[in-house]
Amino acid sequence: MTWNESLWSIGMMVAMVVIVCLISIWARVTNGAEADSKDQPTPLSADNPFAAPSARPFQAPEFDKVRLEHYLPAFFAGMEQQLDEMNVIASQTDAPTFENTIAAMEQSGSLLTRVANVFDNLASADKNEALQNIETELAPLRAAHSDNLLLNRPLFERVKALWQSRESLGLTEEQAELLKYHYERFVRAGARLSDEDQVRIRSLNEQLSRLETKFEENLLAVAKERAVIVDTAEELAGMSDADVAAAAEAAREQGLEGKYLLQISNTTRVPVLTSLNNRQLRQRVWEASANRGLGLDGGIDNRGLVLEIAQLRAERAKLLGYEHHADYKLQNQMAKTPEAAREMLTDLVPGVLEKVHQEADDLTSMIKESGESHELAPWDWEYYAEKVRKTRFEVDEADVRPYFELDSVLKNGVFFTMNKLYGISFHERYDLPVYHRDVRVFDVMDRDGSQIGLFYADYFKRPTKRGGAWMNSFVDQSGLLHQQPVIVNCLNIARPAAGEPTLISFDNVTTLFHEMGHAVHGLFSDVTYPSVAGTATPRDFVEFPSTFEEDWAIQPEILANYARHYETGEPIPQDLLAKVIKANKFNQGFETFEYLAAALLDLEWHMLTSEQIPSDVEAFEAQALQRLGVDYPAIPPRYRSTYFAHIWSGGYSSSYYAYLWSEVLAADAFAYMIDHGGCTNENGDSFRQEILCRGSSRDPMESYKAFRGGEPTVDALLVRRGLK
Repeated sequence: MTWNESLWSIGMMVAMVVIVCLISIWARVTNGAEADSKDQPTPLSADNPFAAPSARPFQAPEFDKVRLEHYLPAFFAGMEQQLDEMNVIASQTDAPTFENTIAAMEQSGSLLTRVANVFDNLASADKNEALQNIETELAPLRAAHSDNLLLNRPLFERVKALWQSRESLGLTEEQAELLKYHYERFVRAGARLSDEDQVRIRSLNEQLSRLETKFEENLLAVAKERAVIVDTAEELAGMSDADVAAAAEAAREQGLEGKYLLQISNTTRVPVLTSLNNRQLRQRVWEASANRGLGLDGGIDNRGLVLEIAQLRAERAKLLGYEHHADYKLQNQMAKTPEAAREMLTDLVPGVLEKVHQEADDLTSMIKESGESHELAPWDWEYYAEKVRKTRFEVDEADVRPYFELDSVLKNGVFFTMNKLYGISFHERYDLPVYHRDVRVFDVMDRDGSQIGLFYADYFKRPTKRGGAWMNSFVDQSGLLHQQPVIVNCLNIARPAAGEPTLISFDNVTTLFHEMGHAVHGLFSDVTYPSVAGTATPRDFVEFPSTFEEDWAIQPEILANYARHYETGEPIPQDLLAKVIKANKFNQGFETFEYLAAALLDLEWHMLTSEQIPSDVEAFEAQALQRLGVDYPAIPPRYRSTYFAHIWSGGYSSSYYAYLWSEVLAADAFAYMIDHGGCTNENGDSFRQEILCRGSSRDPMESYKAFRGGEPTVDALLVRRGLK
């Protein structure tokens, strides 16, 4: 190492120490306390709602007390507190034991966890400019804090000593998995690197945290930027009256009285494309969605962020001893290697493409039958697919939607299913504070009358909410910490015009079931240690329980219970019900192909070494799709690179394949359950006990085999997607 490099390394180390010191000083100053004790972190002022566990049931967040000015002091004090707690563990003179090291680590950071669980969900579900500024300020500090913990050499030495003697410790299955989790976490963070390389890792993590946060901020802004303004109602021909009214109301909220606003979704395709008769407007809406983040017309440009994030991730992976970022990310997943994940995806391409060609022929015929002569374009696919669906299955979405009223789907569909499977019930309560007027709260009760936890439901789209759907925990289950779960589900269902019922699409129906699958994964968690609780599982396993729940939505006994006309209460007619179920398999070539393209694109970006990062995002994307045989012009990837939130700002980098990997498990498990009696408490109890309660307290495949009696096959997946 040269003299200049040595000076640079020393300078970086000093800079990181200064950051840590500033955090500590800031926390003390903002709370009006003198730094008169080296041993104890400065407590938060008593009026900060994060200073102590919430007094609400199950430690539910005190949203009525939380104000913007509470977040930063709580974060800074929380980071300082956890750092002190970890240093105490690391500096012990007693030999390391599971209890004085691993269990002690599990009990650290309670203040930081409290504030982070609330802040992180609000930063996704109801972000304003002030929250965004806080998130931007915190991102590099939180990255530095993680590094301060995981690059603590004395602490790692204690963990390593336990790992090396693990066979003689007499650990339970859960403790053994937890020890493995912590040891691998330290190693994968760079605990075995030299001082010089650790300085570089810290720098890379800090840069990535800033860039990933910026990407997420840009996506929220670009959704507003690319919304399509329509001048007249005539242009919206084909849309339902309720959807037209909602578009008018959305425009009014933006100060555009007399106009109509069509919002783009988080995916390339936009739901409104199924109904718009105006082909020119369809093209305009599709292009607004598909070309976002490219800097067109002076707009937001995410291309530079994509390239820089890819570059820094590749460099970090190399420094940690991996070939590339995908190699690093998949080492502790079920797939193990990116090659295995890619092979699973590419093996499906020929069969799916064959299905796509059949569907395209059907759509081209429908174009001709409609008296048109244009070629099939991306903005045509869903419009003509809906026409084919109506003709072939005699199902019109406008006829079906009145039977899918949100509250009925939730209570008579999702909750009904959870009761039949697991014996649990949901009871709405109105006494707990919420972070937005849209949010509802439910007690979750077990069949014996005991309460499992709390469930929050936040279903409506709003400008301050990011796209998509997700589950979060406000409180994680833990026997060690004596905590029961507090879970939230977030969706993006379009709010109806005032006084109108909330009639939802079948896609929204399945999303409600899907997210409830994540919710019960968190609610049923029954482990000791928080790090392995609930959904803290590998990415390619975590989507299994949620995808599994989706298929109950189309089971006749379930569907008949919730699909009732919102005005008359009459159940959906049996002939229409049969058509809905049959039509559910339609267009699966399209659905699968756009997913495969996105999942392969994710892997292509992250299987690049630091020397292979391209300079042109669009050219790389086009070349990658062509090379892998998924460049079909009429079906672009579900997400293009410049708005692929899952991989650039979410936790799914190199792991978007996980949805299909998990679907193999889900389809196999569901088919097994149907073959053994269907939706019964007996089946549900087995799934709950072997899958949902376990978290990562044992190897995921062992949990699956304990439920199923063997490993899964892909047969049920092919049937599920209508490909066999």
